[in-house]
Formats: sequence, structure tokens, C-alpha cells
Amino acid sequence: MVCHMYILICGNGTYYTGSTRNLERRLMQHQSGKGAIHTTMHQPVVLIYSEEFSRIDHAFYREKQVQRWSHDKKTALIKGEIETLRKLAKKDFKR
Repeated sequence: MVCHMYILICGNGTYYTGSTRNLERRLMQHQSGKGAIHTTMHQPVVLIYSEEFSRIDHAFYREKQVQRWSHDKKTALIKGEIETLRKLAKKDFKR
């Protein structure tokens, strides 16, 4: 069974990150206003990124990881900008 971690862009420009066992069905739920509160409130939603996993717990773990990221870091992931992603991943410790 193929599972997915996915990112949607909402009508207000925000990202929604989720995971599912059935991406097509889950996307239809979000688009019909029955998916999640955030996507219901910020229609329309469009799938802009997804990753495949063999187990749902791996997709869920990745979802939680990406949810903690900034908007800029998610944008770099979506665009495949690996160098930008690496730079954004580095912590800047101020002394």
C-alpha cells in the first residue's frame, strides 16, 4: 500500500501539510470542504507536493517534521531547491 505525505496550497497562500493512505480521496475531501478546518476555511486548495511511503507511520512522521518548518523552508522543498533548503535548515545561534 502506498501512503503519502502531502502539501496543499490554500486560497490565502498558506500551506496545509497532511498524510494519508489514499491521496486522491483525501484531496477530494479537502476540496469539498470536508477535509480539515484549515482547508475548509481557506478554499480553494490545490495539491502542490507529495512524497510516497510504504507505511502510514512513516508518512505521518514526515508530516509532523514538515509541519514544524517555516513557510520559506516548505517552499524550498516544494520547488526542489536543495541548497536553499540546506541553508534554511542551519540554525543561527546568536551570542
